[in-house]
Amino acid sequence: MSFFVESSGDKEFKMVPSGTHLARCYRIVDLGTQAAEWNGETKYQRKIMLGWEIHGDDDAGEPLLTDEGKPMAIFKNYTFSWSENSNIRKDLQAWRGQPWSDEEVKRFNLENILGQWCMLNVLQSPGKNGKIYANVAGISPVPGMIKKAGLPQGINELQVFKLNEPNWDLFETFSKGLKAKIESSPEYRAATGKKSAPKAQETEDSFDDLSSDIPF
Repeated sequence: MSFFVESSGDKEFKMVPSGTHLARCYRIVDLGTQAAEWNGETKYQRKIMLGWEIHGDDDAGEPLLTDEGKPMAIFKNYTFSWSENSNIRKDLQAWRGQPWSDEEVKRFNLENILGQWCMLNVLQSPGKNGKIYANVAGISPVPGMIKKAGLPQGINELQVFKLNEPNWDLFETFSKGLKAKIESSPEYRAATGKKSAPKAQETEDSFDDLSSDIPF
């Protein structure tokens, strides 16, 4: 499941163009348990969001920057699961460029990907509402030729937001749309002492469940 770049109501976002782009992971956000419709049924799953800053130029040779002069960003949502068929495990393996060992797949510290570089395959495509969105369609390692030429300097501060240890100052920097998504979760209500929503079925995974000293 992808996190599409679109207006959240507070400002307009420039969409990352389709193509393969050099990118740096700078953000991991715990979205809490979210409801989703699937085959006519509502399911509740713990979700996380990964965010990357984009480095490069568009087809016209213009830098991919926001109006504020910062790198454009793109995000993708994942179910917080480390099962063999989970999308996040598949994407991280493709990013590494090699299979996980038996020991590595037991537990993995997700924060090891912060500050790491990759190539993102971005695809602009229409959503169900007819609007065009930018979507992370694939992740791969940075080619050796680009590494040899030298990677650019990262711009954004590395950020991790966990609902079991919330950094509310960081939370306040999020867009209205992202804050609203997090606020809809029972984990947010528990963290803020607000009235809980009906109990939702959660996955067994958590940030702590994925922690270890294994390097990415």
